[in-house]
Amino acid sequence: MAEKTNLFLVPTPIGNLEDITIRSLNVLKAVDVILAEDTRTSGKLLKHHDIHKPLQSYHIFNEHKAAEKLVERMIAGETFALISDAGTPAISDPGFLLVREAIKAELIVNCLPGATAFVPALVNSGLPSDKFTFEGFLPHKKGRQTRLKKLAEEERTIILYESPHRLIKSLEQLKEFLGDRQASVSRELTKMFEETVRGSISEIITHFSEKGIKGEFVIVVAGKE
Repeated sequence: MAEKTNLFLVPTPIGNLEDITIRSLNVLKAVDVILAEDTRTSGKLLKHHDIHKPLQSYHIFNEHKAAEKLVERMIAGETFALISDAGTPAISDPGFLLVREAIKAELIVNCLPGATAFVPALVNSGLPSDKFTFEGFLPHKKGRQTRLKKLAEEERTIILYESPHRLIKSLEQLKEFLGDRQASVSRELTKMFEETVRGSISEIITHFSEKGIKGEFVIVVAGKE
């Protein structure tokens, strides 16, 4: 562990609790405080790995107010690890604001390598992975159609995150704006009921329309030819 590091960004498993690096575990055991998106969710992971450190809530609803005070504590000498509920912090999760403020204060920030959902979904899709664009979640309302129109011209493979109750709607809109392209949808990655469905967008819509939709989803769509 780097001696001067003030803030560690530590990826956590996206499903299987064993998907965490030895280095990550050592960092979580060594820092003064662990910042967690949901202390209840993170508490289960820490208990599983026998880690006993103070947990403090840091999430999308308090990050603006919390960042400044946390930076002050880092300057005073405390070391922190930031974790999200699953995956790498700041990837469609809180973290960016704290990193930015820590860098402004000339503190040392260190992001560890580890779990994130979009990489295995992309590699497992069978679609080109040499060039891609990660879009995270599409806007729910304002700017959604504008984003879809831009994606229709994107030549790189497109990666999106989506929730269960919006999956079919998003797939239908992707088909409408991008055409019936080849795609892949992965859900529950690394978990017991992990599933990846490949085919045209129409075929994937049919598949998920005929069964219950549960879990978190990664959508991978071929770029424009």
